[in-house]
Amino acid sequence: MLEEHAKVVQFVSLAGSVTGRKKLQKMVYIAKKMKFPFNEKYQFHIYGPYSEELTLRVEELCTMGFLTEEMEDKGSYVQYTYQVTDKGTNFSKHMCEEQQHLNEVVEVLNSKSARFLELVSTLLFFDELPKEERIQKVHVVKGKLKFTETEMNEAFSLIEALEEIKLNAN
Repeated sequence: MLEEHAKVVQFVSLAGSVTGRKKLQKMVYIAKKMKFPFNEKYQFHIYGPYSEELTLRVEELCTMGFLTEEMEDKGSYVQYTYQVTDKGTNFSKHMCEEQQHLNEVVEVLNSKSARFLELVSTLLFFDELPKEERIQKVHVVKGKLKFTETEMNEAFSLIEALEEIKLNAN
């Protein structure tokens, strides 16, 4: 059980820090879709794929002192930033093996906005559909975000690049 906690600590450690709960959710989901061994169950939610398990796991990791959660009031919303503590670093090193090429995937994902990762994760959620149907589905379920054709193309390019990183790992 704690091995799953250690994987989340390792993930945040590779990122250095992750700003935003939604962003962390999307980053882990995308890594999972790239076949990295994350076992959290996801369902489709308001902001795309969401895991209640991951939310609870992060809360537990903060309570145990393995992660810190900094809260910043932005006026109309609150933003959270996650970082690994020294205790968390020791914990993850002893509890899980480093996944080859996960650092590259985490670095790429962490450089993207939460909004863009919401698009990518939603496209991946519907990956059993043909490309055009996935695009249509995103416009239906994420219509308010008004994703452009350019953003769609960038999202598909990112998915291909991440799949290439994972293929090179094997």
